[in-house]
Amino acid sequence: MEKVKTLDDLKKLKEQLKSTIELREKSNNPESHVQVKVAMATCGIASGAREIMSFFMDELRKRNIDAIVSQTGCMGYCYAEPTIELTIPGHEPVVYGNVTKAKADEIIEKHIKNGILVDGIIPVTYQNINKK
Repeated sequence: MEKVKTLDDLKKLKEQLKSTIELREKSNNPESHVQVKVAMATCGIASGAREIMSFFMDELRKRNIDAIVSQTGCMGYCYAEPTIELTIPGHEPVVYGNVTKAKADEIIEKHIKNGILVDGIIPVTYQNINKK
């Protein structure tokens, strides 16, 4: 940890700790929050997933949308990276592929805020091992 030398350093540290505490509190009951999982395997990172994750974190905070943004491993959609899985409370998860900043903005404005699906959804092509 860096030494706190100025008031600005102290304010920055306070904001970092506040964000960490908020994330920890949300993780106790994640299903009650909008969840954005960004695939951050090698193929996702190479395709720009870090930039997309940062965009979602910044924009959701700016727009006062209560959400959890996290990273996940490979979702098996390497051809469509960067990919995200979006879960809105009470709804099934939706996976979006080829997510750019413009697409992420559209997902926030249309899907998250208004419940309108956006082009770019990857159809579910798998079954859960627990389904019979």
